[in-house]
Amino acid sequence: MPDAHGCFAPCALIPIYNHGSTIVRTVQALRAHGLPVLIVDDGSDAATREILDALARDTDEVLLLRLPHNQGKGRALGLGLRAAHEAGHSHALQIDADGQHDTDDVPRFIAAARTHPRALICGAPIYDASVPRARLYGRYVTHVCVWLETLSLAIRDSMCGYRLYPLDAVCAEIAHKPPPARMDFDTEIAVRLVWRGLPVLNLPTRVIYPANGLSHFRMFRDNLRISAMHTRLLLGMLPRAPRLLWRRLRGEPACVA
Repeated sequence: MPDAHGCFAPCALIPIYNHGSTIVRTVQALRAHGLPVLIVDDGSDAATREILDALARDTDEVLLLRLPHNQGKGRALGLGLRAAHEAGHSHALQIDADGQHDTDDVPRFIAAARTHPRALICGAPIYDASVPRARLYGRYVTHVCVWLETLSLAIRDSMCGYRLYPLDAVCAEIAHKPPPARMDFDTEIAVRLVWRGLPVLNLPTRVIYPANGLSHFRMFRDNLRISAMHTRLLLGMLPRAPRLLWRRLRGEPACVA
């Protein structure tokens, strides 16, 4: 809940779809760092629902929201971000439910947000040998597109789902225009927040691909969505280009050191 001054009040936000085998460990790690946890169940199966119900019932400061059927990661995150804001939180740390992200870095994200409360704190992945090569190389196409869409190198990795949002800004952007419902959410909302003028801080963090991990990325469907998103964002950049370039000329930092 918000602190006594109603200022810096972060929470953790986890979208989940059928990651019942890893969610308990992730929530326990976040609670060990003192963060309230908001889970959005995106229409998971019965076994995962039972695990989530037990977590919400038996763990302090865990709130469970549930979508009636699977609607996509972006829809779940949009619901969770708005709910966190309405509950009085100032920031939300987005983290995946599947164990990819290093919860030991939670204090670093929180400290960065305390120092730079207006910034979008983006995880910059450090991969080990578990990362699929095709996924790794494919990310560079999106990196280049994002640098063109923002006319900056501010966002080192727009696809990483480990990040911390200032809720006033992200909820204002969501209210202005609903973001994509599925895997294209992370990249589009980051680009749009840079357009809005938010500085970005890139925080190196270890990311793994667990053995036998459950991925909901669908190669054809999601790559098609991502291609359409980049077309939309590149077109959206064009009328914004003079303002984006003017910020650079004025020396406004797009990236926090």
